[in-house]
Amino acid sequence: MAASQGPAQRLFAAGKQLLGSLLAIGETRLRLVILEVEEERARLVGLMLLAGLSLVLLMLGIGVLTTLVIVAFWETHRLAAIGISALVLLGSGILLALRVMQLARRRTLLADTLRHLASDRELVEETLRESR
Repeated sequence: MAASQGPAQRLFAAGKQLLGSLLAIGETRLRLVILEVEEERARLVGLMLLAGLSLVLLMLGIGVLTTLVIVAFWETHRLAAIGISALVLLGSGILLALRVMQLARRRTLLADTLRHLASDRELVEETLRESR
């Protein structure tokens, strides 16, 4: 039957096959995107819970430690103890805030999908170059 098809029919069949292939590739990439988004969401929820708990514990510990330092130097250098404790806490907070901003700028969401799409594009371009 393939021999009885004319050029227009073969072109139409090739177009349908190409469209089917493109849809299959698109579906695969969409599934990859969904999977990555779900993994990232689960990771972020766990990270937020751990970060929240660690922040509460750190705040309590720092508060108790600061109180201990101030009480220990209450009779002799009370203002110096309060000032140094405040400077250490503020400096640590600023350094941690800068680190958080640096980590937040990193792109991890959909990195695998973007890499696969780039490789797909390269394969298509290579195929087009070979067919010329």
